[in-house]
Amino acid sequence: MKTAFLYAGQGSQHKGMGEDLYRDYPEFRKVFDSAEVDFDLKKICFEDPDEQLNLTEYTQPCMLAFACGINEILKARGIKADILAGLSLGEYSALEAAGVWSYEEAIKLAAFRGKAMTRSAQGVEAAMTAVMGLTRDELQACVDQALDQGVASICNDNCPGQIVIGGEKAAVEKAAQLAKENGAKRCVPLKVSGPFHTSFMQKAGEELKDYFSKIEFSNEQIPVVFNLTGCERNESDLVEDLLTAQVQNGVKMTQTLNYMLDNGVRRFVEIGPGKALTGFVKRCAKEKGIDDIECITLESSDDLKAFIMVSEEELDG
Repeated sequence: MKTAFLYAGQGSQHKGMGEDLYRDYPEFRKVFDSAEVDFDLKKICFEDPDEQLNLTEYTQPCMLAFACGINEILKARGIKADILAGLSLGEYSALEAAGVWSYEEAIKLAAFRGKAMTRSAQGVEAAMTAVMGLTRDELQACVDQALDQGVASICNDNCPGQIVIGGEKAAVEKAAQLAKENGAKRCVPLKVSGPFHTSFMQKAGEELKDYFSKIEFSNEQIPVVFNLTGCERNESDLVEDLLTAQVQNGVKMTQTLNYMLDNGVRRFVEIGPGKALTGFVKRCAKEKGIDDIECITLESSDDLKAFIMVSEEELDG
């Protein structure tokens, strides 16, 4: 069975994440203990006493360390995917799994990205809202009508029937109201600290471009489906250019998952806290009339033990 590893993005983090994995797996401990960050990674992930985990500059390196720790556990046992993808920040975890960077470099990069996005959001009264029940075209029409209130755009196309809009608060609120008037089932404001994946992240994109010019990128050892395009990159596309554009443009998760389904992927393994991505997979598969998919989430030590057992049996077989 063709297998994809999917990496969670910002928003699924929670207090206590990774504590059992740190206890049970030396590979996970090595990643956490060697992370070059300017705060106590374990304390924030495991205890979060000052509620900093939900702040972007902390969330991003914490999420990367979590994903890279699981990657190291799986790599040590020869378990790998046929194809990779991640949601927003999760794309960096996918690229680490593909061998583009070491986990040390990936965590440092996530820490830089989190701070750059925080700086880029300063001074903006921002909002992001998940809209359920409209097509992309229907929601785009609502966004267009709301632009008299400020800047807004579609920033995450998650799955059929769930799309996120973001930008200036007044414009996002008007677009959400119009969406309800035009048949949206629900509009759920998201707890965010900035208008991510919108034009307001241009400064972050510029900072990332400069950072990328100073580090090495290796070729992917496993195919990666990119947020910006919803497909694998062409030889003419540079990873650094795709990532620079990614932070300030919408995430094409629906297209990413459809690409995988169309290319025969039937087992989807979500790596990272939460189960959002496997939920998106099920919606995409249902839309296509595909009912033979398998969805697995890897968040806890017990999850890993069960998955490793099955994977090793398959490798032996």
